[in-house]
Amino acid sequence: MEKDKERVEEEIKETNEPEIIDDVNSDNNEINEEPADEEIQEIEEDILKEEIKTLKEEKIRVLAEMENLRKRFEREKIDSIKYGSVNFARDILSPGDNLERALSAINEEEEHPQSIKNLIEGLLMVKKELSTALEKNGITKIDSLDKKFDPNLHQAMMEIENNDLDEGIVVQEIQTGYMMHDRLLRPAMVGVSKKPQKAAKVESDKELKSDNEDSEKEVKN
Repeated sequence: MEKDKERVEEEIKETNEPEIIDDVNSDNNEINEEPADEEIQEIEEDILKEEIKTLKEEKIRVLAEMENLRKRFEREKIDSIKYGSVNFARDILSPGDNLERALSAINEEEEHPQSIKNLIEGLLMVKKELSTALEKNGITKIDSLDKKFDPNLHQAMMEIENNDLDEGIVVQEIQTGYMMHDRLLRPAMVGVSKKPQKAAKVESDKELKSDNEDSEKEVKN
């Protein structure tokens, strides 16, 4: 009887062990599956955050490019309004030059008949109206006489010896120059002062002598 009892207990034990092992394995799988799902969710969140960051950067870049295009379009629009008639303005200057030459050729001290006086008055009125029209469109004369020669505004046509002035001073205006707003419309053709050759040689010798004296002082010291 005791043997039979022991055999029955062993069979029951063998029968229950696989069920316990299966239960333990099932519990372990459930425990292992939960961290895996959380890990995947975190990775997906990181990917989404990176995509959002990239989209924000692209949006900022596009907005900046659009703002730059808008500003450039505004500048081009303003420039087209201000400088759109530059070629026409240059063409108008030539008749103005001829009018100036005609008036400068008239001898004011000479007695003229009334018809010539009327003609002169008419030319002066035309000159005044032309100057007013140019100024309304932002076109102004360049003040050149007695000013330092500026290659950005002046075109030197000749050199005139003058011992009383420094070199590079505009002493004669052959043709008036004009600015259109802040741009050069036409350079002024001018004559520029220079020292006479003898005076220039004397001045050069003085400078050379002064440099030699300075060098001797340095050597002595």
